[in-house]
Amino acid sequence: MDVPLNQTGVRQAELLAKRLSTEKMDAIVTSDLIRAVETAKAVCALRENPPIIATDPRWRELSFGKWEGLNQDEIKAQWQDEAKVWYADIVHAVPPGGESLFQLSQRIGAALEDLKSEHKDKTVLLVTHSGVIQTMMCLILGMELKRYWQFRVLQASLTVIRFHEAGGAIELFNDCSHLKEMNE
Repeated sequence: MDVPLNQTGVRQAELLAKRLSTEKMDAIVTSDLIRAVETAKAVCALRENPPIIATDPRWRELSFGKWEGLNQDEIKAQWQDEAKVWYADIVHAVPPGGESLFQLSQRIGAALEDLKSEHKDKTVLLVTHSGVIQTMMCLILGMELKRYWQFRVLQASLTVIRFHEAGGAIELFNDCSHLKEMNE
């Protein structure tokens, strides 16, 4: 579902931008969904010479197809048989008109390899979505995709991954310390 940031999201993006304002940044890559692009633009707004924002649809959130915007109860009520299949095998089952978690992992794996090769030894801000980050965690850590749900990724959180020849090192995960002003 391609929706802009709401008022809370705009404030979260501003606080994230403030946190990142002094960080080295050679490139910005973002999902092409509006909320991700708006977040990237907020980061650029606080930089003197911001990198150009490159959008890539491969960094989009998992597509739930006809289930987009519905809660679990609505899905179970309207798509009872399909929901049973999906909950029985979240890795391979495909929501009507959507994609499977396996398909997402293939898309993200390819995008990640391209990102690493195109930006070798560079600092890249990747603005993407929680499901994408959850999938990346499984890929980087060599975990089964069915463990995807074990990672909680909040909106406007910061995850730092350093890639090297042997793989990736997760230096920071789901950090929201910059959002503490939201609760004050």
